[in-house]
Amino acid sequence: MSTGLAIVGYGKMGRLIEQLAPEYGFDVRAKFDARNNPRGQALSQQTLRGVDAAVEFTSPDAAPENIRRLAALGVNSVIGTTGWFDHLPAVRETVASNGTGVVWAPNFSVGVNLFFEAVAHTAALFAKHGEYEAWGWEIHHSAKKDAPSGTLKKLAEDMRANGYNRPVSLNSNRAGAHPGTHEIGFDSAADTITLRHTARSREGFARGALRAARWVVGKKGLFEFREILSELS
Repeated sequence: MSTGLAIVGYGKMGRLIEQLAPEYGFDVRAKFDARNNPRGQALSQQTLRGVDAAVEFTSPDAAPENIRRLAALGVNSVIGTTGWFDHLPAVRETVASNGTGVVWAPNFSVGVNLFFEAVAHTAALFAKHGEYEAWGWEIHHSAKKDAPSGTLKKLAEDMRANGYNRPVSLNSNRAGAHPGTHEIGFDSAADTITLRHTARSREGFARGALRAARWVVGKKGLFEFREILSELS
């Protein structure tokens, strides 16, 4: 029997998720976009009837209210929007008080989340060698709203958390239809070391979000995607 899915944010990612959903045992039972769901107002018991999980890819200003409404309606969700992470403490409270489950991430690519681990480990190694300075760079398609991306900011945070407490120079570019490249580098007078992840398409993000949506059905709590990766493999 298929599981009911709602797509909140029916743009390029939403349409790709709809296309791939049957591979993950989902039946798309509701779709919402900026026109039919201003400020989350279309999310209700009636419009979400038969929905077991929602995948949310909207915009930084829309996501917090969508998350709040989905949680209040008892719908577990996967949040792929970035740029709203200042609201995480409030979202944690909302999820706890409503007894629902949410998986969030700055990026739902499995490869990117393994890249996070590689960068964190590398930062810990270079933290001990003061002659190496660091940078981060990324490029995305011109329609992406936040810059630097949530992924690049998280990479820099992880570097700091793993002992690299020197400045990390961050830069972004927005052009064309590029699905996303992230690069972290370490440079000294002697040499340069570069770690880079390049997405070939949006498909990796969509598949990661759908895997998270399968996982979150029936769960309670706020989870970061990288925390549950081992359970998906």
